[in-house]
Formats: sequence, structure tokens, C-alpha cells
Amino acid sequence: MNNPYTLWGTPGSLYTAKVRAYLRKHRIEFVERAAGEPEFRERLVPTVGRWIIPVVETPDGDVLQDGTDILDYFAAQSNGRFPIVPDTPVMRVIAHVFELFGGEGLLRPAMHYRWNFDAENIAFIKDDFCAGLAPGVSRAEKDAVFDFASGRMRKATEAFGVSDASVAMVERSYREFLQLLNTHLEGSPYLLGGRPSIGDYALFGPLFAHLGRDPAPASLMKREAPSVYRWTERMNVPEDSSPEHPGASAEFAQTASETLLALLRFVSDDYLPELRAHVAFANSWLADRPDLEAGTNGLEKPGARMIGTASFAWRGVDIASTVMPYRFWLLQRVQDAVEQAGASAQPAITALLSDTGLSDLMSLQTSRPVERRGHLEVWGASR
Repeated sequence: MNNPYTLWGTPGSLYTAKVRAYLRKHRIEFVERAAGEPEFRERLVPTVGRWIIPVVETPDGDVLQDGTDILDYFAAQSNGRFPIVPDTPVMRVIAHVFELFGGEGLLRPAMHYRWNFDAENIAFIKDDFCAGLAPGVSRAEKDAVFDFASGRMRKATEAFGVSDASVAMVERSYREFLQLLNTHLEGSPYLLGGRPSIGDYALFGPLFAHLGRDPAPASLMKREAPSVYRWTERMNVPEDSSPEHPGASAEFAQTASETLLALLRFVSDDYLPELRAHVAFANSWLADRPDLEAGTNGLEKPGARMIGTASFAWRGVDIASTVMPYRFWLLQRVQDAVEQAGASAQPAITALLSDTGLSDLMSLQTSRPVERRGHLEVWGASR
């Protein structure tokens, strides 16, 4: 291809990792460029409406932003080698549950293990950040860039609910998840069987970019969850590198295994309290703004992503985290998958979500839907 796709991002970005893995796995030719290049700031940021990654430019000059939108684009264009959403209604719903949890539910451990282990991590992440944010500049300039970026990211870590009070539970929760996923991947090359799904790509973002590359969490993963680490390697190459699964089918599984159900129960325990609190906060926020115009986000800066902070009890600890409408958009994709399954499949889906403690995913809803317009999250008309 003389004019391949261009992926704008950074090496350590979990959302960039999600898209990069898809492009590699589906053998879509692309070049990767650093979001720290002046061209990104001068040409792409005005188009997208904010500084955010990843961004993909197509050979035809179209600009795509957001990992989920980008994967949807390739699926619609039939550019991929194989589907990433199962045909079976129950498995399709499960894929969208992990699309939500992978991209948003693992942010606490991802940020904690990156920014609270300086003795092991700082040299690596400093070099890594500067490679993406300040390519080709002097050491002094790189130091200034990193100091500014790391200051913002450390504040973001706190905004996702990591504090002195919660840090022990963040680590305990993450190690529990690692063990559950490791057990599952001992018997399956990918999350939902013999090929990667949208759930795999979402999980891969944090589990590779932060937790599988940064020295401290990468060491933890290799020691305690080697099958998860092998999965990150498998997800990052075009070929299906899974000799530990001889004879594995190259298709999606038709039913959920016990190890997959255990992972779903973890999602219920770990992420539903936060999601409930965020939906409640958003509905109160919307009720205070009855005249909010559809197609806007109601914020002073149209490119802003956060509407406030919600407090809630999480695994016996009181924490607070930032409320972002983007999460509700992903939640709506779960609910869309349930609705589109049809009447004949509804009982099985209802039974699965009830058995795993995730029934609330069918009813949790903001009073106004979240839509993606012009690369931004905005509120639609009242339901």
C-alpha cells in the first residue's frame, strides 16, 4: 500500500495499544507517528476538537478518533481478517461487557502500578513518555515535558480512586483479577475462544501498555500470571502464537466456561459499584440542567470529558472517582447487544447476567443517552 493508515499515539498509551494490536492482528498496513509531533497538535487536534489519542487517518484522508470507533470502522469496511464480535447472542453480550470493563474498569490498577512505583518504573516511563510526547528534542526539554505530563497523570491516578486508603485494596483486587484471567487463559488462547474479540482488545490496552510493559507490574504479571503475559504477546503479533493450546479451534466459543463466568462475577464485584454511583451522579447532574441542549456536553469546554466526581463504597473502602460520559456510551453498547439479541435469546442472557451478578447492566441508564458526534461525547435528547 503506497498510502497506508496512520496511527497517531504514544508507546505507553493503553488506548493506542488497543488499536495497534487490532491493526497488527488483522495485518492492516499502517505507520505509527508520535502524538507529540507538531503536526498532530497543529493539524489533528483542531479536527478532533481536543488533544486525545489514538487518532487514525485513513488512506482517503478521513480522521477517526477513539479506539472503539476505530475498530467499528474497520469492521464496517470489512478490512479485518475475521470478526471480533461473536455471532452467539450470549457471547456477544459478554464481549461488550469486557469492552466496557477492559477500557474503563482497569484504570485504577493501571494508573497505580505506573505512577506509584517510581523506584522500579521511573527511568522506563520517563523515556517512554518522551518518545511519544517530545520526539527529537533536547534532554532538558524532555525533562520539562515529562515533569508536566507526570504531574497531570499523578493527579489523574488520584481522580480514578487511588489513595492511601484504597491502595492496598487496589493491589489485592488486581491480583485477584490476574489469577482469574490466568486460570481462564490456561485453557483458552483468547478471552472468548480461539480468536480475539472486542473484549480482548479492550483488556489488552491496560494489561499491555501499563501493566505488561512498565517494569513493576510486568514483573508481577510474569511471576503470578504467566498465561496472561503470554496472551499479551499473542495479542501483539499477527500470527496466532499459541503452541500451549494445541488443537484449539480458531472460532469463538459457543458457551461461557466456568472460568469465564468467574471473570464476569469479578466484574460485578469490582466495577458495578462504581458504575451505579456514576449513573446516579450523572442523572442528578442532568436533572440540574433541564435546558441542556441536545448535541452538547453541557460543559464550559466542549472537549472536556469529565462532569464531576462521585463517591461510593468499593470493596469496603470509601473512594471517589471521576465521572465520564464516555463510560455510559460503552454501557449503552452492552444494552444494545441485549436488545438486538431478540426475544428467543433474552432468557439465556437474563440468566447469565443474573447468575454473575450483572443484572443491573440491563437497567442502569442515564436519563439522556450519550452520543458520539464530531469525535466528542455529547448528550442526546431525553429518553
